[in-house]
Amino acid sequence: MDYKIADIKDPFNAEIVKQLGNSEYLVKINDNERNLKILNMSARGIEFILDQKYHKVKYLDNTTSQMKIVVDGVPITLNMHNNLNEIVFKNSGESGVGNSQLNLYSQIPGKVVKISISEGSEVKNGDVICVLESMKMQVSIKSHKDGVVKKIKIKDGGTVAKNDVIAEIE
Repeated sequence: MDYKIADIKDPFNAEIVKQLGNSEYLVKINDNERNLKILNMSARGIEFILDQKYHKVKYLDNTTSQMKIVVDGVPITLNMHNNLNEIVFKNSGESGVGNSQLNLYSQIPGKVVKISISEGSEVKNGDVICVLESMKMQVSIKSHKDGVVKKIKIKDGGTVAKNDVIAEIE
């Protein structure tokens, strides 16, 4: 799974390669295999040895999009769904139809936090049309093509379901 630490440019990938027994694992972090031994794990944190070095992690706050922790006394925020905006943008037009598709669809359910355009506005592919809030995350819904906004199908403060039409763009 990909994770991103706030204020650090690149995300990292971490996975368990093999369970060795007695709470010991071979893990892969950014293509480097390392030895991990879990000493203590609870709802408040975890103590472990990674490559023969002791670490203590305390969990502070956990939402769907972020996890706030303290690692060896250093506060860190992990962004759990680093590529969500790109995934939503990639899937917001009807698949297989290309730029001729009139409707812009929502790929997530959510509450409309902000509408960034108005009917009659000219938009470019990738322009922000609106911002939705879903599971405590704000996600920008972007235009799937260049064109003119014919009709806006949402209202500020309203809600949308997955696959609802956000706007018609000619």
